[in-house]
Amino acid sequence: MSLSVEKALEYATKKHSGQKRIGGEDYITHPVEVCNIVKKWGYGDEYQITALFHDLLEDTDATENEILALSNSEVLEAVKLLTKKKPCNMNSYISGIKRNKIAFVVKGADRLHNIRSAYCTSRRFRKKYVKETNEYYIDFTPEIKPAIDELEKSLDRQ
Repeated sequence: MSLSVEKALEYATKKHSGQKRIGGEDYITHPVEVCNIVKKWGYGDEYQITALFHDLLEDTDATENEILALSNSEVLEAVKLLTKKKPCNMNSYISGIKRNKIAFVVKGADRLHNIRSAYCTSRRFRKKYVKETNEYYIDFTPEIKPAIDELEKSLDRQ
């Protein structure tokens, strides 16, 4: 089956319809930005589609079968690894992601975008996010360290 980033975007947009980010923008802006980061880094369709789909199982009524029908088993596996199960054992979650190249790249882009857009969140949230990023995600991409340093500086300004 030929993978289509455009069809994946249509599907993700439909599934995230009505959802908002903390800052008030439509939720789909986040997966789109994660996809754009992955594309900028030079990764192809499987990575971009995974980026568009990375929050679907966790945040919508999307099913594994629907994701598989629009992609392939590699994308589905990466999306499943990126989906936090409750209760979440962070060490197991991170370990699974690090064993899958697609999931690892998409999670790095996801965390990077979340850091860059966290300035509208509460000081408490940002403090927790800095700690969590330093503990689990700092080595996902070199761009995370300077981004998290800037977010941490924002805590000192309040």
